[in-house]
Amino acid sequence: MSLVKAKKHLGQHFLTDKNIAAKIVNGLIHTDQYHQVLEVGPGMGILSDILLERKDLETHLIDIDVESYHFLQEKYPQLGSKLINGDFLKLDLATVFPGKFAIIGNFPYNISSQILFKVLEHREHVVEMVGMFQKEVAERCASKSGTKEYGILSVLIQAYYDIEYLFTVKPGTFNPPPKVNSGVIRLSRNKTAQLPCDEKLFWRTVKGGFNQRRKTLRNALSGTIPKDKMDNHPFFDKRAEQLSVEDFIHLTQHLTALMTTIA
Repeated sequence: MSLVKAKKHLGQHFLTDKNIAAKIVNGLIHTDQYHQVLEVGPGMGILSDILLERKDLETHLIDIDVESYHFLQEKYPQLGSKLINGDFLKLDLATVFPGKFAIIGNFPYNISSQILFKVLEHREHVVEMVGMFQKEVAERCASKSGTKEYGILSVLIQAYYDIEYLFTVKPGTFNPPPKVNSGVIRLSRNKTAQLPCDEKLFWRTVKGGFNQRRKTLRNALSGTIPKDKMDNHPFFDKRAEQLSVEDFIHLTQHLTALMTTIA
């Protein structure tokens, strides 16, 4: 089989270190809750080789790259329809995986946020995710309130998942090597089936607060509720990065109450 050429427009950087590949796959630890796993962007299959050795997992692969798809078809003929040539961001996950499942991958840096939002969208089915991202993105997801890295993804992910930063990967373990370090994280679905607040307003509040993160929430959220309708709640005089996930839940509850009184 001829090797697959990494394509810059797809953000492909193929991992070459089998020990790191094994560490990533071994990051899947909640397999008592699922038996199916979807690898996104397998490339030439360095993670897939290890995944397919695991008898506790039914492995599915999806790659948007036609060249990778044909390479993997030849390498893993036993997969059949479990190997998909397509765009993960457009894949109807509920149809392919009607039950609980996990996601794993060395994810393209240029669509990191979109991948994470897709996971959040399907949080009732995605029990676990182990992924390699640009280190900055991985750290942002795991960061806590009060830090400059803390942002929209930090709050939304941590509202629904327990997150662990597992380890850092140097550029030299890829072909071609990226210009930055990578970080591997694990998301494990927490016990929160639904937040104790209006979830749509929660998302809107988090995004609104961080989209103008240098402003106090009194100013940043003026598009959600007029400033003259806000009261003296102390959260309004803080910036978004100062609020924890629980704080954002309480703020959303408070906004709901205020909006009810002015409706």
